[in-house]
Amino acid sequence: MKKIFSLLALVALLAACSPYALVNSEVYNDADLSNYKTFRLVTPDMGHLPPGMEMVTYYNIAAAIRQEMVERGFTETPDSPLLVNIAVTTHREIQTEPLMPPAGYFPYNGPYYPYYMWPRYNYGPYWNPAYYSNAQVITGIYKEGVLTMDLVNIDTKVPLYSASVATILNGGGNGYQNLKGISEAVTTLFSKFPVPLLPQYKSQK
Repeated sequence: MKKIFSLLALVALLAACSPYALVNSEVYNDADLSNYKTFRLVTPDMGHLPPGMEMVTYYNIAAAIRQEMVERGFTETPDSPLLVNIAVTTHREIQTEPLMPPAGYFPYNGPYYPYYMWPRYNYGPYWNPAYYSNAQVITGIYKEGVLTMDLVNIDTKVPLYSASVATILNGGGNGYQNLKGISEAVTTLFSKFPVPLLPQYKSQK
């Protein structure tokens, strides 16, 4: 128990020093993402933009994610099996709630659950409460404006990776970060990504 409190205190301290904090970074199904050479980004026509998000914000987030993927050796193609899905949580209160919604509440379940552009139920048989039971909203860390990114094999419907960063909203909570803020948040989002930057980009980070 003491170790848990120490870990939470450390994360809280790191979050206090930076406007962006990595909430989680998880590889699923023993996936080796380095085996994938291409990717594609979720698009609004695959679902819907999260509430309050305008197209310019989507384009800024997509551009930042695209850059991080390219700098790791991935090539964007429209038929890639590797889908990059995104979601946003915009509730204004800090709570502790399970990340998995009750059955039947798709694609969005109240203020605590991230709104996914491509609903997670599309992940197929791998989407179930037990599978994501370890994905919890941590009190004091997972908060307003969290940006979540899932990587899924869209052909086999197998989840491969998920990461979240707080906070993608501006300090006043009245809108999303500007281009610079989004870029910094996405850099944090990729800070523990299992595929490293190519050598020529490492000195730029």
